[in-house]
Amino acid sequence: MKRLIFIISIIWLLFGLNSCKSRNQQQVDTSIAVQLATGDNSRTSVDWEGTYFGVVPCADCPGVEIRITLNKDDTYHISWKYQDRGDEMFQNSGKFQWDDSGGIITLESLDKDFFPNQYRVGENRLFQLDKEGNRITGDLATNYILPKVEQ
Repeated sequence: MKRLIFIISIIWLLFGLNSCKSRNQQQVDTSIAVQLATGDNSRTSVDWEGTYFGVVPCADCPGVEIRITLNKDDTYHISWKYQDRGDEMFQNSGKFQWDDSGGIITLESLDKDFFPNQYRVGENRLFQLDKEGNRITGDLATNYILPKVEQ
């Protein structure tokens, strides 16, 4: 019985000491946690500025050649051409927005119902996302990756 009372006393003592933690220490702990949670993402940790190129699958042509240039000032230029449909090149420029996680960009002024406008930013590559903003999966998933190219 004495042993049980001793154990309970130790537990209460530990709880009491923990509650005496200074307010400043709690604020420091919180700021460190926030810094760790938001500091390491594609926007801050990846060298994303540059030009990306790839050929993605097309329903009624051999493929679509896509070239996207991302600039440090959050502007972009995209051009695309449907293979075996002449030499017509489509282009668009504008600003892009990062999502809250700092991992996905949305190309503004590009209608997602007309052409994909969301990409997950990785190390030296962009992953084209579907219309709902999800990573493309399946047998052709690797064909939706645009590697970074030398300019």
